[in-house]
Amino acid sequence: MLVILAFLLLAGGIGVYLLVKLGKKAARSARQATTRLSAHVNAMGTGEAAEVERFRLDLRREVQLTRQAIDHAQRMGWGLGDLPHLMSELSQQADVHDHQLGMYAQQRRSSPYIDHVTLDRLREHQAKLTAMCARIRADLMRTQVDHTASGLADLASRADLEIESRAPVPDPLDQIDELYRKTMQERRDNP
Repeated sequence: MLVILAFLLLAGGIGVYLLVKLGKKAARSARQATTRLSAHVNAMGTGEAAEVERFRLDLRREVQLTRQAIDHAQRMGWGLGDLPHLMSELSQQADVHDHQLGMYAQQRRSSPYIDHVTLDRLREHQAKLTAMCARIRADLMRTQVDHTASGLADLASRADLEIESRAPVPDPLDQIDELYRKTMQERRDNP
């Protein structure tokens, strides 16, 4: 009887532990979803705070697209050099910039006083980060097109060789007969 009771207590303890872990994970997901939703709602407005929220959304999208492009290139086995390490540094810098944008937007919504110098610097940083992401993706796209072009050239040459090999081989006797007929025809035409 004690063994069954101990087993039930152990199973209950494991169940409670799993429920707590699941609850923490759900709470973390809910916080992230709430943050994203509030960013989208705040970006729909007008004014500088909404503009800054749109910067945040644009930056997140740019970083995500660039990360996806680098991950794809790594899966394809392309030589990326230091790009993955550079991407991690760029992601860290984008997170810092995102935090700064969030603080500015929050302050801008709660205070009527405007700090134009900080906003201009945030715009410059935004432009630099998004330009870096765009340049990395453009380089990866160029590399992908180069890989595709070399693959297409190889495929075309192999297709030409296969088509040539499948062409019917002319019979040498037929060629000799044709030459003989031409020669005989020329003799008749030129007596």
